[in-house]
Amino acid sequence: MFPLCIRYVGEREVAEDILQDGFVTLFTRLDSFKGDGSFEGWARKIFVNTALMYLRKKDALKMSEEIDSARNLSTDMTSQMDDIGYKELMRLITTLPAGFRTVFNMYVVEGYSHKEIAEALGISETTSRTQLSRARTWLQNKIQEMGRK
Repeated sequence: MFPLCIRYVGEREVAEDILQDGFVTLFTRLDSFKGDGSFEGWARKIFVNTALMYLRKKDALKMSEEIDSARNLSTDMTSQMDDIGYKELMRLITTLPAGFRTVFNMYVVEGYSHKEIAEALGISETTSRTQLSRARTWLQNKIQEMGRK
């Protein structure tokens, strides 16, 4: 669950705190696991929600700043994605601006729908789609920059 926490908050120390909080929540709610699905899926949801609660408290989900800073990003696709490794991609994801990172993780990694993301974050579905699109563009640009170095 630690990589999940890092993906959402991007900082190791904060991720450690979220991991600890997540385990406390998991153990205090262990009796609510009904066995309908996998234990891992149930636990994963607890850790995602713990990370989202942290981001809400820190007001990290305010999207306006990131939207403004992403207006000039290129949307060109490159073959450089083939040259990047898993660990480097995960590192890049942790450096996404908080709003981009949250929506990207929820949609791409966790498999939430835009409707579910909108409800969880208190944003519109359009904002969720826009954040995802801009997160992908941001990642593509970072990968392009890496290829030029």
